[in-house]
Amino acid sequence: MITANDLHKSFKTRTGTVNAVEGVSFQAHDGQITGLLGPNGAGKTTTLRMLYTLMTPDRGSVDVDGTDAARAPEAVRRALGVLPDARGVYKRLTARENIAYFGELHGMSAADIAKRTDILSRALDMGDILDRQTEGFSQGQRTKTAIARALVHDPKNVILDEPTNGLDVMTTRAMRGFLQQLKAEGRCVIFSSHIMQEVAALCDRIVIIAKGRVVAAGTPEELREQTGEANLEDAFVKAIGSEEGLHA
Repeated sequence: MITANDLHKSFKTRTGTVNAVEGVSFQAHDGQITGLLGPNGAGKTTTLRMLYTLMTPDRGSVDVDGTDAARAPEAVRRALGVLPDARGVYKRLTARENIAYFGELHGMSAADIAKRTDILSRALDMGDILDRQTEGFSQGQRTKTAIARALVHDPKNVILDEPTNGLDVMTTRAMRGFLQQLKAEGRCVIFSSHIMQEVAALCDRIVIIAKGRVVAAGTPEELREQTGEANLEDAFVKAIGSEEGLHA
């Protein structure tokens, strides 16, 4: 389970201070998919970066399976599989070699790396690209490789920043099936998106973020009840509109 507690993060710019995240709190449970939904610039990626210890909160805390990320960041990183917003892969290596390199960084044996690579290759349908050099890969192929290397150490918790961004229809469908498989395995899955249909189709719980704040959270049914809207998209627009009104 992953818990975000009152997270704050601001950045200095030439024109002043930007408050990217202002008091974000939520829980993501094992065996569920939790979606962070919000417009571009809402603070989703900054929130995720604090969850996987790339950024340190100005205030607040992150807890992963009972471990405080500030006190034991290395232990938290071992418990996480992360697809960041940047999809960089090592272009001179094959997909298999990219995955193996990350396995070695986690201290895995060659036999365990090979076993996990086979499992992930089948799950992500990578058989035709596994031994190809990644230079020249499509965005979908790079994303698959990045996800496989992120999960090579078999983490219980998975954080994915817009995993279907830029993918074609068939690859997107395959990715959604993969996320459902992670859920069925009992993992805690968090992913961010600004696509309502994707979140509605996949998520057990939804956290709506706007202007760095959680403006609504719950199951799809609970969000409809909270906003008084029968349609989830209308519920999202109403929640976002409420936040816009607070800043008018």
